[in-house]
Amino acid sequence: MTPVALGHSDLRVSPICLGTMTFGEQVDEAEAFRIMDRALERGVDFFDTAEMYSVPAREATCGATETIIGRWFASRPGARQKVTLASKVAGPSRGMPWVRAGQGMTAADIVASCEGSLKRLQTEVIDLYQIHWPERHVPAFGALYYDPRQERSQTPIHEQLQALARLVEQGKVRHIGLSNETPYGVHEFVRLAEQHGLPRVVSTQNPYCLVNRSYENALDETCHRLGVSLLAYSPLAFGLLTGKFDQHAPAEPGAPQQARIARYESVRRQRWGRPEALAAARRYNRLAREHGLTPVQMALAFCYTQWQVASTIIGVTSVAQLDEDLDAWGMQLAPELRAAIDAIRWEVRDPAV
Repeated sequence: MTPVALGHSDLRVSPICLGTMTFGEQVDEAEAFRIMDRALERGVDFFDTAEMYSVPAREATCGATETIIGRWFASRPGARQKVTLASKVAGPSRGMPWVRAGQGMTAADIVASCEGSLKRLQTEVIDLYQIHWPERHVPAFGALYYDPRQERSQTPIHEQLQALARLVEQGKVRHIGLSNETPYGVHEFVRLAEQHGLPRVVSTQNPYCLVNRSYENALDETCHRLGVSLLAYSPLAFGLLTGKFDQHAPAEPGAPQQARIARYESVRRQRWGRPEALAAARRYNRLAREHGLTPVQMALAFCYTQWQVASTIIGVTSVAQLDEDLDAWGMQLAPELRAAIDAIRWEVRDPAV
């Protein structure tokens, strides 16, 4: 895998990123160590985490993922120097008071969260520090429409950038990024950074997969013109695009109960749990098989080869899953298959937005 640049930065990362949100909930520390060892062995040198992980978020496991990664670094001399490490500061509380007190995300919150992450990760610097979701009100995590009546913003973007700039100046963060952002948000972060000489965001981490291509509805142009890279998360739509739920829906008897969407009702209540999302996924999965591919191969090859994507974030619960996802690298989708994929999207649009 040839390293890719993130935005206008000096960061060069693998085009596949290891997502770690399962560590500490579905994946115990020993298996997490094996997964990270294998990822690095196979050329994946880009790891992503967040202060609120494990997922689904619980007070008992908040910060557990970063702690596991920190212990892995401590037990593997030289590993930290080989890995580009990304983490995230949580936005305003979304029913998780143990993550963020109050309704906002202040400059002090950003600094305190970063320092907490550094301690858990047992490192002196985070290579890419991202805002997990916007401080202002935006439609995200299953919401469809922007409603100005819901606005409760307390910390202007300029103030957020100033806090992130201090972390960069102190050597605690190398570069900054966003997540779950909108075209307005990306543009405003870039505009204010350029106007005031503050750090420029290099990436945004947003959902992108066959059942949610909403990134292509204007945000792709924004990021392309501004030089902001996409880190695509949930390429397998929380398991819907693996085929494991083609016979039984996640909550039904017979469905694989170890999957997150099957085990946790909180996950099913979001975008991935919509009946329309499952119905669309089953159509894509059937299309993959008709073309001699597994659903996983087609879904990942789609993300891996899209011009919009700099690096695809894969989350796994075993080394076997990791190898399956990495083995899809290099696969090309025939033009007629791409046309068939687009034809399905024309009918169903983005049911997991």
